[in-house]
Amino acid sequence: MWRTWLYFDFKKAFIALHVGLAVLALTIHFILLSTDRYNWLAGPAGG
Repeated sequence: MWRTWLYFDFKKAFIALHVGLAVLALTIHFILLSTDRYNWLAGPAGG
């Protein structure tokens, strides 16, 4: 495993990992907010 870090810079890989996870989380949340069933801000559309 230590040889992997000889090819990648740890700081750049760590930042890229967290940016990628943040983008994934925001994408999932915005997809859920765009649906009627899972939009927790507007509430259920059916009443």
